[in-house]
Amino acid sequence: MNALANRDIWVFDLDNTLYPAHTAVMSQVEQRMTEFVMRTLNLDREAAFKVQHGYWHDYGTTLNGLMVNHGIAVSDFLDFVHDIDHSVLQPNPVLADHIAALDGARIIYTNGSVRHAENVLARLGLDHLFDGIFDIAAAGYTPKPQRESFDRFIKRHGVSPARAVMFEDSARNLETAAGIGFATVLVRAREDINNGHTAGPGEHPEFVDYAVDCLDTFLGEVVETFKETPA
Repeated sequence: MNALANRDIWVFDLDNTLYPAHTAVMSQVEQRMTEFVMRTLNLDREAAFKVQHGYWHDYGTTLNGLMVNHGIAVSDFLDFVHDIDHSVLQPNPVLADHIAALDGARIIYTNGSVRHAENVLARLGLDHLFDGIFDIAAAGYTPKPQRESFDRFIKRHGVSPARAVMFEDSARNLETAAGIGFATVLVRAREDINNGHTAGPGEHPEFVDYAVDCLDTFLGEVVETFKETPA
């Protein structure tokens, strides 16, 4: 746990990080994004899916690509794609206890919307544990992993990267964070450890300090380690 010593700002991505990637949340969002592209650009599903993922790859988010190339209304997109069934999420009291035990500031940093984050946190039973939510609107619609987004996050919340830890399911987002000085924790999806990098069990990119398969277990170890370590 040496990389976490003297760190007291805990920054969490939301989707596929605070809940397992196999939970049917982002699959609903993905489907809604495809439908939005279909309607907006008058494309069939296959063509819309290609545009959607092409924009994600080139611009960081599908939304950013649609804004740049088609001038869409941001609120229309966010309201539509986050209109999903959040009941697939279940409360996680173990995770809640571990997050509550982390000393310092706790912040959500997401490429989604505040409304979506609030819905997810409420379903997980984590909505009382965070000092703030930094969403895509707060980032000026500039998404992670772009440095500009991180700079706005740091300024908004007064974050010192040398004191911060970032938890993410996206390795490419962590690459930017590590370059700024964050300690990094990759929360890996068991069935898809990629997001721009290839890794297997026990492997991770060099800019990742810890690669974990279970956030609950890892945070439990963090809490126990620093509880036992004299200040």
